Amino acid sequence: MIKDIYQQGRTVFSFEVFPPKRNDDIYDIYKTLDQLKTLNPDFISVTYGAGGSNSKKTATIASYIQNICEIEAIAHMTAVAMNRDFLMQFLDKLRQKGVCNVLALRGDRPKDMTDEDYNNRVFLHASDIIHLIHEHSDLCVAAACYPEIHPDSENRESDLYYLKEKVDSGVNFLITQMFFDNEKFYEFRELTNKAGIHVPISAGIMPITSATQLGTSVSLSGTSVPPALSSMVAKYADKPDDLRKAGIDYAINQINDLIAHGIDGIHIYTMNNASTASSIMKQINRN
Repeated sequence: MIKDIYQQGRTVFSFEVFPPKRNDDIYDIYKTLDQLKTLNPDFISVTYGAGGSNSKKTATIASYIQNICEIEAIAHMTAVAMNRDFLMQFLDKLRQKGVCNVLALRGDRPKDMTDEDYNNRVFLHASDIIHLIHEHSDLCVAAACYPEIHPDSENRESDLYYLKEKVDSGVNFLITQMFFDNEKFYEFRELTNKAGIHVPISAGIMPITSATQLGTSVSLSGTSVPPALSSMVAKYADKPDDLRKAGIDYAINQINDLIAHGIDGIHIYTMNNASTASSIMKQINRN
């Protein structure tokens, strides 16, 4: 299980991939995973659609990672549109496929979900499904955290309160939302420690390789953009190859600084691009 890897006294490295929208593109993600395998990550996570539309693909891809690539897989689970029966079925599916790690998330509201359905959803928070996961399985459970505060939180204090509540419900480790300013992470790590949150935390790193990617990422996550990053994007806005290289260099510098500060783990949001992940892994101080 992934929780055991964090006990080895070294930086844990992991990737995230997402299922393809079209069924006939499933072999493309297998090809990507075969390439990512050569980079020797400790685990790979697979995302899950908010409405459950990708749940079957998530389980299938996680199985490929676990059984074919022989790398620890972690399947995302989003609570927002789940009911108890669906959750139990998904847990059974993972068990049958030999996947023993899940990332429990509240998830974003599906675009076609009515106000009535959203307000009356079965699970309000990720902690609700974490309790059930532990009641009905022995899976390793991870959860998300936000160095710059969850978008729905009133303030830092309430954000830490609910994060501790989530961790206390049975979380083995945390993965952060993407961030581009390491100082914000270091501040967050200190605050979590003071709040009594003592599980390992992997830093989520998103390599910015295009101007549109930065805009989309910020709008979805609410992550702040340091002047150095915004200046870099502006400088190379009309030079896509140069921007890609500069974005990868930015991520490499960010990761090496985190490693130097004793980070528990690095989780790279690959956007299903194995070449970007490879460029980064070749130039970081992996220990």
